[in-house]
Amino acid sequence: MSGDHQTLALLLFSAFVAATLAITTWAGRNRRGSAEEFYAGGRLFSPMENGFAIAGDYMSAASFLGISGLIALYGYDGMLYSVGFLVAWLVVLLFVAELVRNCGRFTLADVVAARMRERPVRIAAGTSSVTVSVLYLVAQMVGAGSLVALLLGGTSEAARSWTVIGVGALMVVYVSLGGMRATTWIQIVKAVLLMAGTVALTVLVLLRFHGDVDQLLTTAAERSGHGSDFLAPGLKYGGDWTARLDFISLGLALVLGTAGLPHILSRFYTVPTARAARRSVVWSIGLIGSFYLMTIVLGFGAAAIIGSDEVRASSAAGNTAVPLLALDLGGGAGTTGGAVLFAVVAAVAFATILAVVAGITLASSASVAHDLYASLRRRRRSTPYSEVAVARAAAAGIGAVAIGLGLLARDLNVAFLVGLAFAVAASANLPVLLYSLFWRNFTTRGAVWSVYGGLVPAVLLVVLSPVVSGSPDALFPGVDFQVFPLQNPGAVSIPLGFLAGWLGTVTSPEPPDEAGHAETEVRALTGAGAV
Repeated sequence: MSGDHQTLALLLFSAFVAATLAITTWAGRNRRGSAEEFYAGGRLFSPMENGFAIAGDYMSAASFLGISGLIALYGYDGMLYSVGFLVAWLVVLLFVAELVRNCGRFTLADVVAARMRERPVRIAAGTSSVTVSVLYLVAQMVGAGSLVALLLGGTSEAARSWTVIGVGALMVVYVSLGGMRATTWIQIVKAVLLMAGTVALTVLVLLRFHGDVDQLLTTAAERSGHGSDFLAPGLKYGGDWTARLDFISLGLALVLGTAGLPHILSRFYTVPTARAARRSVVWSIGLIGSFYLMTIVLGFGAAAIIGSDEVRASSAAGNTAVPLLALDLGGGAGTTGGAVLFAVVAAVAFATILAVVAGITLASSASVAHDLYASLRRRRRSTPYSEVAVARAAAAGIGAVAIGLGLLARDLNVAFLVGLAFAVAASANLPVLLYSLFWRNFTTRGAVWSVYGGLVPAVLLVVLSPVVSGSPDALFPGVDFQVFPLQNPGAVSIPLGFLAGWLGTVTSPEPPDEAGHAETEVRALTGAGAV
């Protein structure tokens, strides 16, 4: 990139950051300082607004950069992420959205604690929510580092490091000053920008091949270096039993993990009713479905136009496939058209990262303040205002942790990192959520065991997997303490979460609170008594 073109891209970055900071300032002036305002934006958003915000929360750097990059490198196998991320919303629509809105106030723990002893359940659910959020944040940090390094014309480690630190600082500002109201409007603006940019790139790719999808796929296969194998299953997840089991494990994590993501669950509390929550999901499914279909076109387009080898040379994990594709579609390196399109796409991707990290940070800081802090301070009753102050402080702490891990994991694919977050969410959060909503005999011990029985194995198996050590692409390639052969722990940790919840319940000395379940069931299905 020439100096002028870098300047253009940086100006677009700056314009979006300035616009979002203006939104944050406006939202901060209009808030009342209450917990409901900070955590849920006053529950004043319409289904359409919340649907766009959910889509903005969900269509992250992993989607825009990571999935397209994986398709450009691995073809058919890379599409698993697109399919898994989209199918997951059927689980959310059918089992989660309306019931969670009726039963909770701000966090996942509210739903579980409705019929359990609050303190142990809130501590467990809060710990799990923060863990999932930090893993998800790391993926966004890695995406930001890859993007800005490419923008600045190389892979400068210093540039990538300072980018990660800058994104972390911005997300703390967004959350601390604006709360949920600012975060939601940032998500809406980002969703519109991302959809517009993705549509434009998709149209340009199809025009390059005169609308002939068959020619697009054929050319992608030819330039991938793998021939027809590029369009068939097995390039990444084929071969031995370990790779095939990894494929199943990843699919389970993607399909089941969305319903346990804290920042997605918290979005259902920003609308006034359960019906509005359900309609929000319908809006988001339309947007998300369209987006993931387009990422498939962009991935194969990058393989066909740029070539898999060039994508891999720029980023071994494929994170820069879409910006490189935009550069070529605009006219190539050194041209004004290429620079403008590249700058627009890079700015949209950066906007995506900033918006998503704000939403995740808000959800995790809410878990710290509303669940962990409130539970540990039960003797001296915490007020909503003290909770909000703790949440703002927690945003800074979580940001610091995410920055540190983001610097460590900067060479991994962002979609792959999000897959790990989904696996932990599906293992720790989904079992306790479903048991609480649907199992009459579920007890407090079952809830606590369910969370830790999924969380601990999921995190431990990731630490002992090829992701952390024992392979050239690991976080610590120089050491080898790998024991678990799979890269994604979902196939093992998700059943363990459900099993631990069942085992804790059947061995619990306390009788199940059948009256509490009946009350929760009526509230979940009718909305009677919902906040």
